[in-house]
Amino acid sequence: MDATPDWTIYVDGSCPGNRDVDASTPASWAFVVVTGDLPHGRGTGEVVHEEAGPVITDAESPGYLGAEVGSNNTAELSAFAHALRWLLMQDCTGIGLVRADSIYAGNLADGSWKAKANRALVQRVQDLWREVQEQHTVEWDHVRAHRGHRWNERADHLAGRHALGEAPDPMSFWRPGRR
Repeated sequence: MDATPDWTIYVDGSCPGNRDVDASTPASWAFVVVTGDLPHGRGTGEVVHEEAGPVITDAESPGYLGAEVGSNNTAELSAFAHALRWLLMQDCTGIGLVRADSIYAGNLADGSWKAKANRALVQRVQDLWREVQEQHTVEWDHVRAHRGHRWNERADHLAGRHALGEAPDPMSFWRPGRR
């Protein structure tokens, strides 16, 4: 992306067990929306919204997006989906950037890769991506995980705490690197 984004959304997922996953494996997603963030990776700017929730695997439940299992991959994809849904509900224009530490989720979200698993969830994310593209200029970018980037670490904190059933630290007490 050549221009500085007007807003940046950091997405992350968490699945503490992430082995032998099934529909009952707890996994969670999170996203953090930041304005004024610069692309150098130091985490500048101001948080305007943050959100976290569970990966829903029950097709009869509200909020079901197509995940068949709780896993790190379905959590990462769910984070993309929820961030894009949030964006569609906003009355904003401009250039946006979604930053993810999952190359898998990013390349599936924008259609660069073809899904071999999680097909229903990937299709939902890709549909949301296309819908957002009709309203906004948006791209995604990879950010390296656990390297001290403030907003990626915040999204990781939110997703990780939610997956464990724990409340996140409020911004005033939270420090990057604290899970």
